[in-house]
Amino acid sequence: MSLASFRRWSRVPALIRPILESFDLCLAQDELQAERFKRLGARQAITVGDLKTAAAPLPVDAAELARLEAALGKRPRWLAASTHEGEEEVVAEAHRILKRRFPDLVTIIAPRHPSRGEAIAALLQERGLKVARRARGEPAGAADIYIADTLGELGLFYRLGGIAFVGGSLSDIGGHNPLEAALLDCAILHGPDMANCAAIAEALRAAGAAETVIDAASLAEAVGRLLRAPELRRSRIAAGEGVAAKQRHVLDTVLDRLAPFLDRIESDAARPA
Repeated sequence: MSLASFRRWSRVPALIRPILESFDLCLAQDELQAERFKRLGARQAITVGDLKTAAAPLPVDAAELARLEAALGKRPRWLAASTHEGEEEVVAEAHRILKRRFPDLVTIIAPRHPSRGEAIAALLQERGLKVARRARGEPAGAADIYIADTLGELGLFYRLGGIAFVGGSLSDIGGHNPLEAALLDCAILHGPDMANCAAIAEALRAAGAAETVIDAASLAEAVGRLLRAPELRRSRIAAGEGVAAKQRHVLDTVLDRLAPFLDRIESDAARPA
């Protein structure tokens, strides 16, 4: 539950409290969420962790990954994933700064909403950048910025990028799941607003797997540092894998909490009518 949602529900306690009080158990992803549910009326709100951490790595078409790897060759690259309106401008400016030191740089932008691909391309072309759109089958090899405006291929681009900025974190969105990047061998960057995945983001930060950026200059600096220092990139990737491995218990914890209720349902179903 985001802070905005908590504040909205707090204005109508007579509506939300009876709803939450009707549940025997409320499972929350972190202590902050549990506290919000308790204050709104949940009788038993327990922190178990984020179920997103139990998800398998995003899938990939191995043949397509190999094709894109060949098309880009040894060009340095990075990914801005799940970006929202306003973030592409920051990414474009970071690309411009980075090009001074990495003239062959390729920046991949995978917008959260692929339908924005045409508008993003127009925005970037106005800035004098060579743009290729995946949705139109345009080749990535000669582009400054490759727009991955398709559905279901984020696993491909995390693997291709190696360095991933997680979007929704420089705007009033709350950030997207950084563990998707951690599971796919990415050094992680994100903005200051990771409220939707606060516990995971903090675990990655504490482990040295993620870095917070605030604008185009700090984003360019962070990406440049990772491009220049492969050993730093490798250490962050390893730290992210460690955090992801520690989170795999969450599904078992949730099932343990639900087991008494499931047993009760099974017992009731077994009774003769």
